[in-house]
Amino acid sequence: MPGQPRADNRPPYARIAGHYRDLIGSGELSAGDLLPSIRVLADEWKVSSATADRAMKLLRDEKLVQGIPGVGTEVIGRPVSLSSGSERHDRSVKTHSSWGDGEKSSGHTAGVVPAPEDVATVLGIAADDDVIRRSRVYRDGHGIVSHSTSWIPSEFARVLPELVQSERLKGGLSLDLIAQATGRQVVKRIDEETARIATERDLELLELEDDTVAAILVLTAQFLDADGQVLEYGVDLGAPGRTRRTTSEVVQ
Repeated sequence: MPGQPRADNRPPYARIAGHYRDLIGSGELSAGDLLPSIRVLADEWKVSSATADRAMKLLRDEKLVQGIPGVGTEVIGRPVSLSSGSERHDRSVKTHSSWGDGEKSSGHTAGVVPAPEDVATVLGIAADDDVIRRSRVYRDGHGIVSHSTSWIPSEFARVLPELVQSERLKGGLSLDLIAQATGRQVVKRIDEETARIATERDLELLELEDDTVAAILVLTAQFLDADGQVLEYGVDLGAPGRTRRTTSEVVQ
């Protein structure tokens, strides 16, 4: 069976979709390339035509491929690479926007909520203490890039009431506004990248079907000031098939 990973317990349709999602994400399949027909997929993967068709539907829903009557299933293109919170912060410093090329954001929500235990630990507060929660979804022509949440100490709501308003911030990211209003600037960042099988909550936030089985990247970033206090804790859930790509200079 092509590309089947060892000990992969995902349903067959998810394995097929994952195989071609990876090929598109890596650039091995490019815009305009045709995927095998449903009949060929069913034969190669030893599944029913309905299962093969369900795999292609998942890729269509993710805007990775499109069906062309009389032609077949065509790759739309390579999705935008997933940005970390630190990369979005750097981008905002330069351009006053966190968007990557071809991206837009939507679904901006904000409010003061009880801090989940993991967030409270990072921020150094007690679980269920008040915390500002800001969320948004980044999208491109292929669909959702990531669901992004910023957890911010509630004290900043007093000087920056716009942080708890459910709309896109004007004048920069929350960290930019905090620096302008309080003088507290980011001097240290702690980034982590992990992977996991999407939970029910992840699927909901990424607008995926309830029975989807897929691995996702989880990027977290802590932004600390000169006193070591966390100004913001960012959590980005990457949609299935999104990749991480970084470039660095090699010192000779």
